[in-house]
Amino acid sequence: MVKAARAKPRAKPTVRAAVFRKRSETWKSDLSIIKRLRAGRTAPVDSIGCERLADPKASKATYEWQCLVAAMLSSQTRDQATAEAMAALKQHGNTVRSIAATPEAKLAKLISAVGFRNVKAKSLRAAAKICESEHKGRIPQTLEGLLQLPGIGPKMAHLVMHSAFDRQQGICVDTHVHRIANQLAWVRSRTPEETREKLETLLPRKEWSDINVLLVGLGQMQQQALAELVSAALHVRGRAANLRLLTRIGVKLRAQRFPELDALAAKDAALRRLLS
Repeated sequence: MVKAARAKPRAKPTVRAAVFRKRSETWKSDLSIIKRLRAGRTAPVDSIGCERLADPKASKATYEWQCLVAAMLSSQTRDQATAEAMAALKQHGNTVRSIAATPEAKLAKLISAVGFRNVKAKSLRAAAKICESEHKGRIPQTLEGLLQLPGIGPKMAHLVMHSAFDRQQGICVDTHVHRIANQLAWVRSRTPEETREKLETLLPRKEWSDINVLLVGLGQMQQQALAELVSAALHVRGRAANLRLLTRIGVKLRAQRFPELDALAAKDAALRRLLS
């Protein structure tokens, strides 16, 4: 009688994998904290993010075009610089026809505030010509069509679908979203595109439209208005949990002086433990 081979025992998950799995299951509580921290909507993305820069009084075709332009200019550029370039283009005439007719050198000068201005000027003019000749002066209204335009990748295409057409077909992932989603262990990914795919699996569709602005704004405040962010953490419900989340995204509470935090920690044991 031949004995059946004994099944090999299943390998135990590593501590690191177990920690990741546990944290990836906490996204709901993390997101609730982030929404509380961002309730004031005071980050640059909230007022001058590229979704805010198209002229709402323009014609539908021009509004959609300006949404595309803002997205193209925003790549590797701070919101303040994108807003400055959009203002210059508005004064010049930011329509498909006017941009298609403007020499690249002039466009580059108009958008000089943004990074990679020469490359972006070339892409803008080429995109305008394609819209004029192939789409009757409109921008493509599908994700696939947008991806055919020069200078447009998945991140921008998803952003434009939402800002221009109010259609949420995917999550726009920039460096802030990629970094924070990994730091909070919602995902483990190496590229923004991989982050997008995993976030779209993790998050319910109803959260897709806000997640970019929430995380981008959180990242901007961490970099540009940290004292304000820490103050927000202290003045909304769940101080200790709020501060723990900030430490998970790289805020060094013990390395910097926050007088308001120090004063409250003197009376709050949970806060003292975070700073010890």
